Amino acid sequence: MFPSVVAAQIRNCVSDYLITTFRPTTPGFNGLIERFLKTANNLYRGPYVSVGLPFRQGTIGGDYFPEIPLGFIPFLHQERAFNRLSPPNYQSTIIATGTGSGKTECFLIPLLEHCRQQGNKPGIKAILIYPMNALATDQSKRIAQIIEQTPSLKGQVTAGLYVGEKDEKPTRVMTPEKVITDKEMLRKSPPDILLTNYKMLDYLLIRPDLQSLWTNNEPETLRYLVVDEFHTFDGAQGTDLACLLRRLKHRLQTPPGHLACVGTSATLGNKSDKTEILAYSKTIFKEEFEAAALIEEDRLSDGEFLGNALLNVLPLPRLEDWEKLQPDNYTDPENYLQTQAQLWLNPTTETDTFINKPIDDQWRVELGKELKSLPIIHNLIRGARRSGMK
Repeated sequence: MFPSVVAAQIRNCVSDYLITTFRPTTPGFNGLIERFLKTANNLYRGPYVSVGLPFRQGTIGGDYFPEIPLGFIPFLHQERAFNRLSPPNYQSTIIATGTGSGKTECFLIPLLEHCRQQGNKPGIKAILIYPMNALATDQSKRIAQIIEQTPSLKGQVTAGLYVGEKDEKPTRVMTPEKVITDKEMLRKSPPDILLTNYKMLDYLLIRPDLQSLWTNNEPETLRYLVVDEFHTFDGAQGTDLACLLRRLKHRLQTPPGHLACVGTSATLGNKSDKTEILAYSKTIFKEEFEAAALIEEDRLSDGEFLGNALLNVLPLPRLEDWEKLQPDNYTDPENYLQTQAQLWLNPTTETDTFINKPIDDQWRVELGKELKSLPIIHNLIRGARRSGMK
């Protein structure tokens, strides 16, 4: 799917709808809609280009958790989250970084490390609250995979999903792809990590037949309280959540300042008022959030990203290449990408990286390196940054 093609198709469909739906019959108004649509920016604006530069790498490397290999070098914002949330710090934190920034890893790895250190001590040690069951289910699969693939966690740490929807094939034990979903098993043997939504958590606190879930929880057993998509809990729903979390602490007799409360969001931060975000977090969780508690993304500047790129002043595609530049002339994205690589980068031999080569990860990496050498890419990135777009 090419965004430019889809955008053009949507514009054409909307234009056709307006032209056929609104047919002026008053003299002097003939052709009004057509003229209106032909005038630039009357109905459509853009296209807009969003340029997301790489996140800044951290300094600690991939061995921050010796017993839980990361398999990647953390970004700087992940490193900051690790420093706040990992044992023995347990500091409440708001993670306000963009999509694809690894927000889940920011709290999940420290949380798993804490559960690992607790050994076989019973009780729920972390509660993860999601606004939708689909999100909770998706994250539960991810957690199951990490636990399965990590020897220090497999068989030692358990996670369970307790939501209103009935699982067609409930699991009573952890599997490589699934956490515990059998509700009876969860009540009999509460997991270390509980994934749920705020409405179900309400039921878990008040229904008499569900109180066995908290039997093994002493006042200091629960250590992490995570609210994903924190920005969705506003207005009346935010008030409900705030009251619910206070009831949870009271039910478990959690000591003041003991919990590491975490909120994650891809829309908070940036131009938002940091003071208001921290004040809101304090109101919802009833915990202290100092200035350093708000972790925002840290991306490379355009100068840093382009600084080591050598400019290649290549000839632009010619007028006779016009048809080759049109994405709707191709049956699949691979053919389109290979043709564009040849047009813009001017490879000259069959041994070139981009000619008749499969589009794999290595191909994409090399394409990215070569694109940084084009003046048009430099202008695009710097122009987007100057206009305030990321």
